[in-house]
Amino acid sequence: MRILFVTPYLPSPPGFGGQRRMHGMMSGLARSHEVSALSLMNPAESHERSLGATREYCREVVVIPNPAFALDAGRKRLLQLRSLGSRRSFEWLTHANPAFAAELRRLLARGRFDIVSFEFAQMGAFRTALGAGELHGARTVLDEHNVEHEILRRTAATEAGLVRRLYSAVNWRKLRHEELDAVRSFDGCTVTSVHDQALLLRDVPQARTAVVPNAADVEHFKPRAGAPAREPMTILFFGAINYFPNADGLQFFLREIFPRVLARCPAARLRVVGHTPRELFALSGENVEMKGLVDDVRVELERTAAVIAPLRVGGGTRLKILEAMAMGKAVVSTSQGAEGLEVAHGRELLIADEPAAFASELCRVLEDAALARGLGAAARRLVEDRYGWPAAVATLERFYQQLAATP
Repeated sequence: MRILFVTPYLPSPPGFGGQRRMHGMMSGLARSHEVSALSLMNPAESHERSLGATREYCREVVVIPNPAFALDAGRKRLLQLRSLGSRRSFEWLTHANPAFAAELRRLLARGRFDIVSFEFAQMGAFRTALGAGELHGARTVLDEHNVEHEILRRTAATEAGLVRRLYSAVNWRKLRHEELDAVRSFDGCTVTSVHDQALLLRDVPQARTAVVPNAADVEHFKPRAGAPAREPMTILFFGAINYFPNADGLQFFLREIFPRVLARCPAARLRVVGHTPRELFALSGENVEMKGLVDDVRVELERTAAVIAPLRVGGGTRLKILEAMAMGKAVVSTSQGAEGLEVAHGRELLIADEPAAFASELCRVLEDAALARGLGAAARRLVEDRYGWPAAVATLERFYQQLAATP
C-alpha cells in the first residue's frame, strides 16, 4: 500500500510519546509498504536531524512551517483569549495553516495514496476541509493517540486557578465538537485502548474503529548485561514534563506523596528526566534532581529502583509505562496512569490513587528488592507478549487493508 501520514510534527527520532507512536507505526509499516509524511514544523527550531531520521524509512517527507508553534508565552496567551471569542478551540487555531492544506491537496492529487492517516484530532480539520473528489480514492484514517477533548475535560477539573478552570471548561467543549465532527468524516478511526474506543462510539456509534495499542521497542528497551548498578532508593519520573498531564502529575507527587515517602524512606531520591520547562527546574532540591533531556533514557531506567506514573489527567495509554516495563522495572502508578493497559495490581505493577496509599506502595518497592524484581519480570513478559511494535503494526495493517478493500 501507499500510505501518507499527516502529522503535527516529524516522528523521528522518537523523543516523547506522540513521536514514539508515530515512529513505531510508520517505520514498521515501511518494511512492507510505501510510506510518506507531511508534517507541520516549528520554524524557530532546527529540523535537520529529524528530517534525516524520518527520511530513513519514508519515500517522501514534506514539512511546512507553522508560525503558531513559535509563539512566545505572551502571544500564546493572547491567542487563548482570542479563542474564547471564537467558535474554534485554541487547538484548532494553533494548527490551522493554509499552506499546509494546499500542500496536502497537491500531494493527494499527485500521489494516488491508498491510505491517508491523520495523526491526532487537531489534524482532523484538514480532512473535514477536503471534498470527496479531492481524495482521489484514498481511504482516510484518524489516529486518536488520545481522545483529546476528554483530556481537556479532565484538565478543567484539576486546574488550580478560577480563570484557567473557566477557560478549560469553555475550550474542551469546543474541541469536543471539532473532534467528533472530524471522527464522522473519516473512513476509519484507530484508538489506543478499549476505553477510548468506548468513549468515541458512545458519541459516534457509526464510527468504524480499531484498537491499535501503544507499544514498546522490546529489543531497544530491555535489561542489558553490564548495566549500571541499581540505586536502591532512586525513583524515576520520565516523560515530556512540558505536557500538562505530566507536569500536573509531577507536582502532585512532590506536594502530596513524596513527603510521605521521605518520612518512611529518608534516603529516597527522585530523578526527573525529559523535556522540562525552565521554571520547573526550581523544584530541584536535596532529594529531587531535575535532569532535563538525556541522551539515552535507558541508562536512567537501569539505575532506578522504581518508576512512577502519578498521573491525574490523561488519555490513551502511557508509553513511558510500557518502556519501563520492557526494561523490567517496577512501576507504581495511579489508576489514571495505567488506564487502558491490560495490567493487574500486584502482578505487573502497583496501583494506588490516594497519596498515602501511593507512598506506601512505592516504599514497598524501595524496601523489597525481591518484590521489585518480581514485578519487573512479570512486566517484561507482558510487554513481550502483547505490547511490542510488530504486533501493533500488524493490527494497524489489517485495518488499513480492510478499509482499502471496502467500496
